Amino acid sequence: MTAVRLADRKVLGARSTGGAGPCHLSVHPSGRWLLSANYTSGSVAVHPIGASGALGERTALAKHSTPQPAPGQDGPHAHQFATSPDGGHVLAVDLGTDTVYTYRLDTTKGTLTEVSQAHTRAGAGPRSLTFHPGGRYAYLANEVDDTIAVCAYDPATGALSIGAAQPSGSTGSTTNYPAQILVTPNGAYAYLANRGDNTLARYAVEADGARLRLLGTVPVSGDFPRQIAFSPDGTLLFTANQKSSTVSVFHVDAASGELRLAGTPFASPVAVCALPL
Repeated sequence: MTAVRLADRKVLGARSTGGAGPCHLSVHPSGRWLLSANYTSGSVAVHPIGASGALGERTALAKHSTPQPAPGQDGPHAHQFATSPDGGHVLAVDLGTDTVYTYRLDTTKGTLTEVSQAHTRAGAGPRSLTFHPGGRYAYLANEVDDTIAVCAYDPATGALSIGAAQPSGSTGSTTNYPAQILVTPNGAYAYLANRGDNTLARYAVEADGARLRLLGTVPVSGDFPRQIAFSPDGTLLFTANQKSSTVSVFHVDAASGELRLAGTPFASPVAVCALPL
């Protein structure tokens, strides 16, 4: 991992994640800790962030050794490591073990203590977890079995309860791999990026976050939307289309949640992540 100062693009140094195939980074709300997920080795790590933005020596490394890898998997594959909305826990999504691990992060020492595991059905391949703004529910994209699931979250214990699998909205004519879910800032709608089907599925969020209802899909006008992101004000949605090397931009209707393509997608070599600033 490399830290760069945006003002002048000065490289502030690099640190090892302690594992192979790092694929996801997030910053703890305190701004003091960087969380990373290592896909190939199935581990998650914590590094301190200094006042300058530079990274310190790693303070924690947790490898997902239990449960055993899911059917068809060659080992654990940590795909995401992020903080719960209340800031009390950090959660790691592991595609290889069909498990979401909950840890308590010691915000003084940067160490991790596992407190809970939540298991999907065998072979689901969970990839990405996104919380509802209310903080009591989250939505899990399952890459391997082409589904999503609503999860209940207990802030007091960090326990996550994964609900029944729901359809991704893909047509079934091609193999589809759900990638990421976004929820509108007001918590009324959710969107799922479908790689293969090359669509964005739109859901109505009901019962204060406890239910998702599929409303339909729209084409992304690109190939393999690996990641999606809102503009800071939530009025635009960006899709990073890996195989077409493009980024598509959509207007988001605040009232209906409907998406409208904003012109021709623009070129971006091997687009895997869009991060509006």
